[in-house]
Amino acid sequence: MEFSILDYAVFFGYIVIIVAIGLWVSRDKAGHQKNAEDYFLASKALPWWAIGASLIAANISAEQFVAMSGSGFAVGLAIASYEWMSAFTLILVGKFFMPVFIEKKIYTIPEFIEQRFSTSLKTILAVFWIALFIFVNLTSVLFLGAKALDTILGTGTGELIIYAILVLAFIAAAYSLYGGLSAVAWTDVVQVIMLVMGGLITTIIALDHVSASGGVFNGLTHILNAADEKFHMIISRDNPEFFNLPGIAVLIGGLWVANLYYWGFNQYIIQRALAAKSLKEAQRGIAFAGFLKLIIPLIVVIPGIIAYVLYAQPAGTAVIDGVQDAFLKSDGVINYDKAYPWLISVFIPTGLKGLVLAALTAAIVSSLASMLNSTSTIFTMDIYKPYFNRNATDKQVVYVGRLAAAAALIIACLMAPLLGNIPQMFVYIQEYTGLVSPGILAVFLLGLFWKKTNNTGAIVGVVSSIIVAFLLKLPGINLPWMDQMLYTLLISIAVIAGVSLTTSENDDDSKAIKLTSETFKTDKVFNISAYAILIILAVLYAVFW
Repeated sequence: MEFSILDYAVFFGYIVIIVAIGLWVSRDKAGHQKNAEDYFLASKALPWWAIGASLIAANISAEQFVAMSGSGFAVGLAIASYEWMSAFTLILVGKFFMPVFIEKKIYTIPEFIEQRFSTSLKTILAVFWIALFIFVNLTSVLFLGAKALDTILGTGTGELIIYAILVLAFIAAAYSLYGGLSAVAWTDVVQVIMLVMGGLITTIIALDHVSASGGVFNGLTHILNAADEKFHMIISRDNPEFFNLPGIAVLIGGLWVANLYYWGFNQYIIQRALAAKSLKEAQRGIAFAGFLKLIIPLIVVIPGIIAYVLYAQPAGTAVIDGVQDAFLKSDGVINYDKAYPWLISVFIPTGLKGLVLAALTAAIVSSLASMLNSTSTIFTMDIYKPYFNRNATDKQVVYVGRLAAAAALIIACLMAPLLGNIPQMFVYIQEYTGLVSPGILAVFLLGLFWKKTNNTGAIVGVVSSIIVAFLLKLPGINLPWMDQMLYTLLISIAVIAGVSLTTSENDDDSKAIKLTSETFKTDKVFNISAYAILIILAVLYAVFW
């Protein structure tokens, strides 16, 4: 189906509204010059519901809608462990990490490293995170988003990718560069409503069309029967995707490394929680995000399974013809990541197509805006101020923050087209981020909870973890990459502990964090939310084991 004038009107209307909201909420108040706290931490005024919505909007992007749907096609519901285990991880982050971060009054995660260890380690990690955000996160989101728009608006052969990258970059820059975190967080409330609503519309319509009899419940029954092998959370060793999701190790192994690192120590995620009115608001917002994570597989993984069922339909029973041709590349390889945009282009009717495209764009733009703001925050607060202008005024800090975000976006736009077609990009991103995340996670965990951890141990641990990660990737080792992450974490912890014990002159490190019985106390709302999430997760895994 072609896009109608109504579809384009809805899509461009969304762009105008979201930019207008971003500029309005972040405008300078009469008599007040925007300062660093306003720009980078939204004046520390975010309520719980804005924090929760913004966490999900920052997290859900083309990586989920496009790449995770592609993994749903290839693997099935097992890929949903990333989402459902994230709900559990968020509870841990809210209870055990946020009390320390809020008490320290930090702007950035590297700033915490400076307070706990040293300026040199902070700088090393700040440079690393800036490079990661630009060359991996921003670049991949731009490319995947552009790839989706090319499939929906064009022919899917790539002729629109460059233009789509520029459009996505322009929308994100239009409000985030001027408004900072205020613009990002408050527009995220609208964006998360859009992406959930658009995702549900796509899933419902696709279910209605997947079987010859029609109907959403008939469609759900049909995919459960036609693709039973796709509805198991724990896959067996003989499954061709075992090396991406290694069975029970998903629950007790390397996925914890990815999740704890991402939700606990990732600047562009945790920054909105640092901007909370209070610790209680931050924790409630994190719990709210946990509930939202439980429904994400319904709108990103199920569509991928629907596309698989249509692709694999037996001869003579096709609900729609030409599916194989749509997914097969010229070399005969299946283009998994085409699943979600293909469903939109084929099944979503005129009028709704513009709304669904706006929802997909909302997911992409909100993540881009979050990454841009966090990149500029780390560069400005951890590189520019301490090394180039210690006495920078608020006006100078905000100006440099905007320049840093603009530079990061330009570099990412230049790099994005070079990514090419990588099968299951979601898994690819997770795997190669996992080369560095175990060592960083080890430093944070020991830095938070073991008082003997010192700066020398932390630096040696981070450096050695990268060497260990590469060694575990040698062909002769033959380990699933999630297991590689777990072993890298354990070895890094051992290295940090060993070096700290042999180089420390005192029993406890002088910068050790003092924890008391009061540190981890949480209120009734958070506690009830945590128990509810754990019960729901237990039921989900029991049903789909």
